[in-house]
Amino acid sequence: MPLVLLVLVASLLQAFPQQVRKRFDGDANQPTRRVTAIQISDDGGIRAICEGQLYIYSHGRWAPPTPTTESWSAPLLPAPAGLPVKPATASAKQADGSLWFGTSKGLLHQIGKDWEYRQGQRWLPNDEVLAVAVNARGDVAVGTAAGVGLIQIREISFAEKARLYEEAIDKYHRRTEYGFVLERGPRGVRDSDNDGLWTAMYGASQCFAYAVKKDATSLANARKAFRALAFLSEVTQGGTPNALPGLVARTILPTSGPDPNAKAYTRETDAAMQKRDRKWKTLVPRWPKSADGKWYWKADVSSDELDGHYYFYGLYYDLVAQTPAEKNEVRKVVRRITDHLVKHDFNMIDWDGKPTRWAIFSPAQLNRDKDWWAERGLNSLSILSYLKVAHHVSGDKKYHDVARWLISEHGYAQNAMFAKLAQGVGDGNQSDDEMAYMDYWGLLQYETDPELVERYAFSLNRYWTLDRPEINPFFNFVAASQLKGKRFDDPHRMYDLTPIGNWLERSLDTLRRFPLDLHNYALSNSHRSDLRRLGNSRGFKLTGRVLPVDERQVFHWNHDPFRLDYGGDGATLADGTSYLLPYYMGRYLGFIKE
Repeated sequence: MPLVLLVLVASLLQAFPQQVRKRFDGDANQPTRRVTAIQISDDGGIRAICEGQLYIYSHGRWAPPTPTTESWSAPLLPAPAGLPVKPATASAKQADGSLWFGTSKGLLHQIGKDWEYRQGQRWLPNDEVLAVAVNARGDVAVGTAAGVGLIQIREISFAEKARLYEEAIDKYHRRTEYGFVLERGPRGVRDSDNDGLWTAMYGASQCFAYAVKKDATSLANARKAFRALAFLSEVTQGGTPNALPGLVARTILPTSGPDPNAKAYTRETDAAMQKRDRKWKTLVPRWPKSADGKWYWKADVSSDELDGHYYFYGLYYDLVAQTPAEKNEVRKVVRRITDHLVKHDFNMIDWDGKPTRWAIFSPAQLNRDKDWWAERGLNSLSILSYLKVAHHVSGDKKYHDVARWLISEHGYAQNAMFAKLAQGVGDGNQSDDEMAYMDYWGLLQYETDPELVERYAFSLNRYWTLDRPEINPFFNFVAASQLKGKRFDDPHRMYDLTPIGNWLERSLDTLRRFPLDLHNYALSNSHRSDLRRLGNSRGFKLTGRVLPVDERQVFHWNHDPFRLDYGGDGATLADGTSYLLPYYMGRYLGFIKE
């Protein structure tokens, strides 16, 4: 289907049915044991039988149970031969002809030849399903071994879903006065090694949001993200030990709290890590103090962080910074970090005077050190993207010249053509993938040399061809926007690199299915018979697709979509950036029209 038609389809899908589990927690009258029969009315009322008691749910509350001798249940419908989980214990037919089957391990929904699977605390109070009923609206009442579950159908738009995630971020997911954004655990929002990366991706979503909506809230969110990220290259200066200008911290912690160096990061823990990773750095302290004494800052920054920083700074400069003063703020930060890299042979140098563990972009390592062969393509892509963003933001030709030197003397553009080391679909490292797409954006947005654009586009097309089955809307939107109209000419043929097929339809389906409940509930799929195995509890559906996003845990786009089983206790809450970034990016690029 031509792209223009797909965009038209997207524009018509402003509202869509969202499945949401209704929780009755705190209602003393709800059934909490084996519910063996259940009915649901079109207005959402429920009647359930639990151990000789009749329970009635109406107008948002459970009435006190009453003894009953009633005995009713729907007859068990014939289960198809391809039932993914057997045996069927209960069933119901929806008005649209689709079928629901309860099993001893979850709830199945047959839609044509495909199946939805509802299992775990995200969807059910207990996996043992004893009774199922469906009303005309599509709400599903489920009797389980631990009471009643209700999966409601809620009409929602992409924009409304985004608003709900943004409200949750403001309420639950910000850390420190700078507002670093990441998941919330049982002890609140804790620091992580990738605070800079996750906050950069959230900030990028708000840059796109502001470009689309021109609203004060998105503007304030983007500015707050800029200040948080800029501070990570300021806090490293002037303290004890001091660091070279341009060193970026992974994250910060207030010195009013516990000293992170006391137990978790000691010389002994470093020695233990070196037994598993011979390139692990000994850094004591790993958390130096800032010059004003207010902050611990975490050393040993990685390329993950830098990829996020540069991706965000380019977007912020283009879409948010309005005045000369605001644009100069961005230039100052980008120059500081980039000058550090250029001055130190394209490596990030820590406070100890040695390169950090992962921020290595030097020709000496990438092209001549066997320990860095696996990072050669991706890290060449990264540093070329950094230099291109720096040239775009600053206007300083020296960054252009340095990039050309890496290309002409050290083959970095050729290295970047093979940024993904994978043997096929399902192979590779999704953390690297997430980084690569941010780098491709900076390169292809700002590069003007036709030969380099051709090389970078070919690299992205090759990369995306391997990632396309993952149905990742962020990856898809980067590829679709940067590859449209691009070609690659080699001695044997001309390649048209423009993405074709149903990438937009699949991307929209992922965004529609993105759960409103983002807690880390345990999910189990490896026992299903409608999957093809890749080994080690990995696989995909017999239809050739990965499991849909509502049957997986997705905290960030660095997760493995071929993973089938997930641990978790529901005590950690993801922040929703994984939805917000591709959604607002899709709006900005015209793939989603609302």
